[in-house]
Amino acid sequence: MTIAIGCDHAGIELKREIVSLLQELRIECLDYGTDTPQSVDYPDFGEKVSKDVSSGKVERGILICGTGIGMSIVANKFPGVRASLCNELFTAKMSRLHNDANILVLGGRIVGRDLAKEIVRIWVSTPFEGERHAKRLQKITFIERRIRDNGV
Repeated sequence: MTIAIGCDHAGIELKREIVSLLQELRIECLDYGTDTPQSVDYPDFGEKVSKDVSSGKVERGILICGTGIGMSIVANKFPGVRASLCNELFTAKMSRLHNDANILVLGGRIVGRDLAKEIVRIWVSTPFEGERHAKRLQKITFIERRIRDNGV
């Protein structure tokens, strides 16, 4: 599995911790920045990661901004992206089991380092349950296609 990771200035420290964790777990990680504490616009980094998940260049992504809300909004604009904002363990697990989330979003100012690392561990190790949930995801895909082809 390859995971693309990106953040704004509010997520730099947490991103570094997660990159280290992914390396420990022997998961390939592509770091899309930012790497400086200077203020940047989160949509720029959310777009980079989400585009590569949407296109299939990478299997999954992780995005971090101050609350995670902005990155979630950006990521879910991309076809085929199922980004989930997870600030605790249960939603991390369920986002994979039921929603086959392919982007994990974290709030760098909301989630502490140790909890964030546990969220990532659960998220990368939990498989999609499929079955009745696959039918629901298919409906989401149909909605995306309808909007693409016909407008809202």
